[in-house]
Amino acid sequence: MPVKKGKSKSLMNKPTIKNSSAISFLVGVIKGNMRFFCAAVFFVCIMTIFIIGRPDVFLDSRIYSAVFVSLPLIVFMTIPMVFIIASGQIDLSFPSVFGMGAWAFAASVDAGLSPVIGLIAALLTGVACGIVNGLLVTKVGLSPLISTLGMNFLLRGIIHVGREGLLISVVHLVDTPFRNALVGSLGKLPIQMMWGILFTFIGWLLYNRHRFGGHIRFVGDNQDSSREMGIRVDRVKTLAYVYLGIGAALAGVFSTLILHTFYPSAGQGYLLLVLASVFIGGTPTWGGVGTVLGGFIGAMDIAFIETGVIALGFTGFWTQVFFGLIIILSLIMHRGYKRAKY
Repeated sequence: MPVKKGKSKSLMNKPTIKNSSAISFLVGVIKGNMRFFCAAVFFVCIMTIFIIGRPDVFLDSRIYSAVFVSLPLIVFMTIPMVFIIASGQIDLSFPSVFGMGAWAFAASVDAGLSPVIGLIAALLTGVACGIVNGLLVTKVGLSPLISTLGMNFLLRGIIHVGREGLLISVVHLVDTPFRNALVGSLGKLPIQMMWGILFTFIGWLLYNRHRFGGHIRFVGDNQDSSREMGIRVDRVKTLAYVYLGIGAALAGVFSTLILHTFYPSAGQGYLLLVLASVFIGGTPTWGGVGTVLGGFIGAMDIAFIETGVIALGFTGFWTQVFFGLIIILSLIMHRGYKRAKY
């Protein structure tokens, strides 16, 4: 009898041990991805507010289809910006790189070239801009803030001088296989949203499963130690700028296809949106830390805040106020999380 009693106690304890292990694993996952979960909780909170405030708008699938049309443009620049910030750098030139990429694509198509060649031309333009930014920072030794701000003005000036305010129409690409494959629709879902998700997944793989992402974090945390470990710091920084150049140019191509037109001002309104997406998504300003999935959630936050503020009855001027408050609050939250952790 005592033996049987001991066995029953052992059997009774097994589920408890399993449950405890599962809970410990779940807690570990949450702690390891706290910045992403904070961004996700924030998104759920604002969407709850919007749904309660305007259920007629936010319980209708049409509002989500409308947001998903332009959301990928923010995503294409936010994901690479996570790499830039995590490496301890900053890039303020990407709005003009957006415009340069859009111009290269539209000019190529307008000249009678294949849109595929136009896409390649746009991406190569983004790569070239990224290389120049990287060289200015790593070889010339300029401040990333000042040099990329200067590049932003320089590139925008080149666009305005080159076009003199004239537009380029690509309306002849409507209903072509190329445009339908990039910005068509799958039912009510814009195809570009699927490209945005794919772009995010590739960014997640690079950041979390590739040595490039590891080098980014090492460089952002301590450049001297990174050099001692054999990491080519200048090369890592330059590749981060190239990555953002590719993302910005790609966003320019998608924008041109969505609007059927290239505008010389293309990309000018994305500076605040992208930076806000990165910071809200859980990537702080001090380098060495970042979250790609959080950046994607941050982009969704920004896209729906801009729509929700207007849906709740505020004028468009209030969006700037909300963006500013959100950025400040997110930075305070990250600082508090850092102090609590250490």
